[in-house]
Amino acid sequence: MAEPMSSSHFRMMKFFFKIRDLFRSPRKLVDEIGIKSGDKILDYGCGPGSYSIIAAEMTGESGKVHALDIHPLAIKSVKKKALKKGLTNIETIQTDCGTSLEDQSIDVVMMFDVFHDLENGKQVLKEMHRILKTNGKLAFDDHHLEDGEIRSRITEDGLFTLEKKDAHLYLFRKT
Repeated sequence: MAEPMSSSHFRMMKFFFKIRDLFRSPRKLVDEIGIKSGDKILDYGCGPGSYSIIAAEMTGESGKVHALDIHPLAIKSVKKKALKKGLTNIETIQTDCGTSLEDQSIDVVMMFDVFHDLENGKQVLKEMHRILKTNGKLAFDDHHLEDGEIRSRITEDGLFTLEKKDAHLYLFRKT
């Protein structure tokens, strides 16, 4: 397993995300995905849970959100937010790649601003492909990467095809 960032670095990142969320609403980005009630979601690299919480509200009690991160403080943050909001449809996973989720069990993987940090990007994409349902979607955003780099890195192994690109969101389909 890769090493998580330091706890102080995570706390600074969490503070920055609070400010980011004031100017760029996480809800707006998640709304663009088209999550429905009952969907099964994986928020890969969930951080403090800005997107996980919104997705859990959108999927409702019949849905499920798996909030995955390598950092124990991220897991703690998501659990705390879910408890505060009374959300019982969030499960946390602490890992850097292997999800332990069943094959073809996930409707949507959200991967926001994390891919550039991955040492094992190809391995992670293979894992996302494995767990996504036949028509599953990979919702992707990473402002550290250029458009062409995103398109080529996600599609180069033939696991995903680009379905749609908006201002900040790429939607890839499992092939």
